[in-house]
Amino acid sequence: MNWPHADCPLNLRMTRDMRGRVRYRKTFNNRNTKAIQMTRFFMALIVATALSLTAAPLSIAQASDAQNTLYMELEDGRVVIELLPDVAPQHVARIKELTRAGFYDGVVFHRVIDGFMAQTGDPTGTGMGGSDKPDLEAEFSALTFERGVLGMARAQDPNSANSQFFIMFADGPWLNGQYTVFGRVSEGMEHIDALARGEPPANPDRIVRMQVVADVN
Repeated sequence: MNWPHADCPLNLRMTRDMRGRVRYRKTFNNRNTKAIQMTRFFMALIVATALSLTAAPLSIAQASDAQNTLYMELEDGRVVIELLPDVAPQHVARIKELTRAGFYDGVVFHRVIDGFMAQTGDPTGTGMGGSDKPDLEAEFSALTFERGVLGMARAQDPNSANSQFFIMFADGPWLNGQYTVFGRVSEGMEHIDALARGEPPANPDRIVRMQVVADVN
C-alpha cells in the first residue's frame, strides 16, 4: 500500500475491531492542512499585489496616449491620429495648441493629390496662409513617409513650418529627411481616402472639428 506522503493532509490510522480484524480510518493532519491553507493564502496575496502593480502603469499609459491622440471629425467620419512627441516635440506641441484653440475647425483640404497626399491647415484655403505663431525649426527624423503618416508642410526654408500639414495616401520616400513627421493615422484612413481631389478641389472637404482626446468629455 502507498501510504500518504508526510505533507498530505489526509492520513490513514490502522485499528482493530472486536474480532481482531484490521481496519483503516481516515484522519486529517491538521498541522499540514493549515500549512497548505497558509501557502495558498500567500500565493493569492502575491498574485493580487502583482496585478495591482501592473494596473497603475497601464492607466498612466492610457492617460498619456489621450494627451497625444487627436480626433479629426470629417463629414464622412472620424479619423484618429496618433501624435509622436518623442520624434517631433515642438511640432506636436504646436498642433495640440492650435487644435485646442479651435484653429483647425472648418478648415478645408485645399490640396489633395491622388496617390500622394491631402494637405490642410490653412485658414485661407489658398495654401499661402497659416497661424499667427512663429514658424518652427525643422525636426527631421529617420521615420519614413508611408501611407497614413502626417508631415508638416513648409516653404522652401526647412524652418518655415507653421500650421499646415499633410496626410499621405501612399509611400513617399523622396520626402524622407526633408519634412518633419509628427504623427500617423491609427483609425479612419478610409475617410481620408474619400476626400475630394484637386489643387484646389472644386468642392473641398473640410475638418468639421479637431480635438485632443484628453479634452473630450
